[in-house]
Amino acid sequence: MTEQVKVAIVYYSATGSVYALAKAAAEAAEKEGAEVRLVKAKELAPAEAIASNEGWAAHAAETQSVPEATTDDLDWADVVLIGSPTRFGLPAAQIKQFIDQAGPLWGQGKLVDKVASSFTSTGTAHGGQETTITAINNTFYHWGAIIVAPGYADPIQFQAGNPYGASHISNNGATPPGEVELASVAFQARRAVQVAGRLKRGA
Repeated sequence: MTEQVKVAIVYYSATGSVYALAKAAAEAAEKEGAEVRLVKAKELAPAEAIASNEGWAAHAAETQSVPEATTDDLDWADVVLIGSPTRFGLPAAQIKQFIDQAGPLWGQGKLVDKVASSFTSTGTAHGGQETTITAINNTFYHWGAIIVAPGYADPIQFQAGNPYGASHISNNGATPPGEVELASVAFQARRAVQVAGRLKRGA
């Protein structure tokens, strides 16, 4: 019997858009037969800043029970999916700090051949979706990971329109991910699990 594929979904979300995408990815991976850890990057913003934004404060309270990501999650996983909002066309500092902690694993070669993919949400159209995804993917190149992008490998991608990874425009937190965005990230997660499964089987 083929060993179960293990998936770590590491995300950061301030007002919930990336969290919604991460949950959809987790559900899709589980339906594909994977064991999933859905974990959040540690919050770096001061409590006063969070409290000053109603949506941010509400989301922080809503997700208190979600475990914080550790590098053990990376070591454990066959598949690593990273989700981040955009900060000036780059991933959020919370995700960057988490990635920076992976140096010891990288030094031991423990991140080589992980299947990896990334997704994002921006407040506005053309807000840096593709640059954020490709910036995260730069890390995967250094790890020696196998990047599995969604491409246009499923009809949903012709509606979603982003071959680099699932993405969403939140209108500054006012609009949650819709049916197309959730279906896109679900496909991306399934594809990553399927590729990892073939690697495990030696196919």
